[in-house]
Amino acid sequence: MDNNQPIINLEGITFGYPGQKIVLDNLNLKLHKGDRVGLLGSNGSGKTTLLHIIMGLLKPLSGKIEVFGEALTKKKDFRNIYHKIGFLFQDADDQLFCPTVLEDVAFGPLNLNKKKDEAIMIARKTLDYLGLSGFENRITHKLSGGEKKLVSLATVLAMGPETLLLDEPSSGLDDGTKKKLAGILKDLNIPYILISHEKDFMADLTNKIYVINNGKLSMYDKMHAHLHTHPHISH
Repeated sequence: MDNNQPIINLEGITFGYPGQKIVLDNLNLKLHKGDRVGLLGSNGSGKTTLLHIIMGLLKPLSGKIEVFGEALTKKKDFRNIYHKIGFLFQDADDQLFCPTVLEDVAFGPLNLNKKKDEAIMIARKTLDYLGLSGFENRITHKLSGGEKKLVSLATVLAMGPETLLLDEPSSGLDDGTKKKLAGILKDLNIPYILISHEKDFMADLTNKIYVINNGKLSMYDKMHAHLHTHPHISH
């Protein structure tokens, strides 16, 4: 793949749910190597829908989807990119389905035809990297919301993705877990698209921000993304 070629290239994407108005209207988006793109928009503006289209979970009414230089049109085309794009769902319960944390994190590597010992080693290393050592035998559905979010990220990173789609990764997290998550994302050397309602969180973790409004994508002025309200003390 050519270095100047976008990793994700969406052209003229139009989508609407049956019987409802158009959500995405002739939308274009490119993600290049080194990009950390933020997506803002009100509830129902189409942010999650857009990520689902990239993953092939929804089919647009029209438009072109190219990922890693390949045009994706049929359902089977998307299977080739599942291990290259790590998709973090908005709700961790949609991502976690095995009894224990270790089984959940090892599931992806096993699906990539890794031997059981290797998959377990990858899972343990990923958990360690995320500061989750000791979680291996924890019962997944008994974890706190923040713990589930981090374990969900572990299941994604264990597959060695080349890019990430992150849908509201910070929602419901306490400040400590949010800070930990931000540190992890900053440390990753891969491009991503990040959806968040938290503008400070997003401004800290992205190098360009777009807003979806009335189905269209426009650049957001990042200079105004920081919403600091620290009082200024005059002497």
